Amino acid sequence: MRILSLMCALVFIGFCAQAQTKAVTETGDEVLLFDDGTWKYVKDSVYVKKEISMNPKKFVKSASATFLLKSKKANTGVWLNPKKWSFEKSVTNEAAEYNLNLRGGDLYGLMINERLSVPLETLKLVAVENAKRVATNFKLLKEEYRMVNGKKVIFLEMEGVLQGLKFVYNGYYYSSKKGSTQLLVYTSRELYKEYQNDIAEFLNGLVELE
Repeated sequence: MRILSLMCALVFIGFCAQAQTKAVTETGDEVLLFDDGTWKYVKDSVYVKKEISMNPKKFVKSASATFLLKSKKANTGVWLNPKKWSFEKSVTNEAAEYNLNLRGGDLYGLMINERLSVPLETLKLVAVENAKRVATNFKLLKEEYRMVNGKKVIFLEMEGVLQGLKFVYNGYYYSSKKGSTQLLVYTSRELYKEYQNDIAEFLNGLVELE
């Protein structure tokens, strides 16, 4: 469904385009500064939790994921099953390095890489705050730490509505001294359960490169 791809791409462009900076006021309060000149107190976000639980399961790449798509911006890559996934360098979204698509399906992915090292909790906070500003009826459905191929990431599951279409996206957020990565996958709410295995296999291909 090409319409789904285009509409969700617009959402993610919004996620990435709205840059934010954390700052501290003279009274010691943390605030988020948006590039449109607005700001808000970090403590006012109902989606910020003091503690994020660790999933005890160890997540590893699938044996069928035989192709390594490497980032040229960060020291990360994602192992893919080339028979199931197609990819291309992103041209519609300057923030993303690659766009991906499940062949013959309505499941889409993005790999966003930056040379800047960003704390995991900050990546999570920015993703949530930007999603709330772009999508209506936004919900953060799940958040947890995971060990993926030996590296600690934050997993987020979110949903929201854009022009009447309800979509869901899952993402792994990872950062090291050499850069940060957001690996995202999304589809419509109606198709989400159908693609559960494909989503897990895709996200669990994330690796840090030597």
